[in-house]
Amino acid sequence: MTCCATDTLIAERSLEPMVESCATCKDEGRPVSRKTVLLMLNPHLLEQALTGAFCFCQARDCPVVYFEENSNRVFTKDDLRTIVGLKAKTDPIPLCYCFGFEESHVRDEIFRTGNTTIPERISRLIREGLCACETRNPSGACCLGEVNRAVKRLREQIHESGKVR
Repeated sequence: MTCCATDTLIAERSLEPMVESCATCKDEGRPVSRKTVLLMLNPHLLEQALTGAFCFCQARDCPVVYFEENSNRVFTKDDLRTIVGLKAKTDPIPLCYCFGFEESHVRDEIFRTGNTTIPERISRLIREGLCACETRNPSGACCLGEVNRAVKRLREQIHESGKVR
């Protein structure tokens, strides 16, 4: 079973309890597997994450991506070998790590057509059991929630700018 196997599971995962607080921004983090952390880190940092329990810092403006519970050990976006879309300010801004969709893809489709089919396309692939968000997404969770939030935000921005066709 994949991390995104059903819509119910997606909703349940988005409600996972927040635990420890990030020492840098004080926002609460959500648990993430050590495997996910190891898959994201630059090779020279792998040994530093072989033990401990880590959380993902979801604060957009905080440079910390992972922090260890009950410790001062942190890994920032500069320590990762992938861009964390939630923390990126300029393109490319990844939204879906399994299928390669970026914020620019959503923006361009909305600009061209007034809508986007990307969330539905991702949902179809999830239903087919083809996602790997638990390991490919730096947050360790299904990307569909972030994709939907980005779609809503981009629709509003494009609509406000008067560039909707």
